[in-house]
Amino acid sequence: MHRRAFLRSAAATGGAAALGSAAGCADREAPRGRVVVPFWFMYGGRNRATLETLVTRFNRGQGEVWFRAVFQGDYFEGLAKLRTALAAGAAPPLTHVVGEVVPYLAEAGVLEPLDHYPGAHELPLHPALGQAGSFRGGEQRPLVVVPFNRSTPIAYANGRIYDAPAAPATWLELEQTARALTRPGRFGFGCPIDWWYWAALVAQAGGHVVELDGAVTLGGDAGVAALGFWQKLVDAGVMKQPPGRDYNAWEQLSQDFLAGRVAMIWSSTAFVRYLEETADFPVRALPLPRGVRAAVPTGGTHFVLLKSAAQELKLAAWRFVRFVLEADSMAFWASETGYLPVTTEAAGRLEANGFFAKHPNYRVALDQLSVAEPWPWSKSLFRIQREVVQPALEAAVLEHLDPGVALARAQKLAQVSAL
Repeated sequence: MHRRAFLRSAAATGGAAALGSAAGCADREAPRGRVVVPFWFMYGGRNRATLETLVTRFNRGQGEVWFRAVFQGDYFEGLAKLRTALAAGAAPPLTHVVGEVVPYLAEAGVLEPLDHYPGAHELPLHPALGQAGSFRGGEQRPLVVVPFNRSTPIAYANGRIYDAPAAPATWLELEQTARALTRPGRFGFGCPIDWWYWAALVAQAGGHVVELDGAVTLGGDAGVAALGFWQKLVDAGVMKQPPGRDYNAWEQLSQDFLAGRVAMIWSSTAFVRYLEETADFPVRALPLPRGVRAAVPTGGTHFVLLKSAAQELKLAAWRFVRFVLEADSMAFWASETGYLPVTTEAAGRLEANGFFAKHPNYRVALDQLSVAEPWPWSKSLFRIQREVVQPALEAAVLEHLDPGVALARAQKLAQVSAL
């Protein structure tokens, strides 16, 4: 999609009222003489508090820039507001977006190339988490993203119930474990019916949602096997299918886990601290099983600068990005939230100071990066996720549709979306 088409689509989304709340009072607390830089962010709770601590440290640590973090809802609400802001010519200099939408925004021409920003190619990023590792062919394109709050899916088990010395290593072992842990009033396993976890299963089954040549196959036989595996567990009564969509489903599943209604769940590493601190039982974080191979997608968001913002603001925003990626800042962020330390220096800091030894659950996702599967660089990826695959997965599981038929229909729609 070209930039004009992207902006026309943005204007149609509405939400102009968000612009006033986001940008109207960015300099309310700024000392005189500072360059005020609004940063749009998309999460609450501990993550928000941790980010605001980093913003405060940055503002106090220098005298030229005043950074202002402005909450915009969840990832999808924030993206809708960003599209509206771009159409209105009022985009912030800095925000963060999910990886699946990066190719769409880049092809629309709204992201600032970062190759010539100071130190952009010297950042000590984990190889799997920067643009080159997060996207197939990412190293061949202009640099437009820097990782921020990154994650992988992992399993969480109730340590009072699941006392096996290791995680289920294969799909078969996961099925056997789910059956063994199921009791009246308790499911052995739970997983949101969500694109991210399905993509993990597709990769484990040896497939690709988008092939190396750009063809949208939704994994072919691997996609069918992934969906069929879910259906098998649900139909057997050993997997709970949570109500709701998106993060509502994730939160509901967390509540079922904490209440003892589910013994083992798949969720994000971003939930590790919340689950550990809230549960009245020991929580064990475990790697995902393998199918024909071991594989996990990465998730979370990347920093992006918006091309339409003033150059002075973009340069000032870049200073904050580099500050967040410093070893002390990133180690603080990762240890407080459960998100991955995206630099090797921060990971080394957490290893050296004994954090991982004391909190082994935080190490699981980091170790899983050895089998991280990059996303395809496809401008239609986000649309395929939201408008095609996600509804197809939900319908297939909830309505007991044949997985091959459901995904064949979805593939036809996805191929149209990819045009």
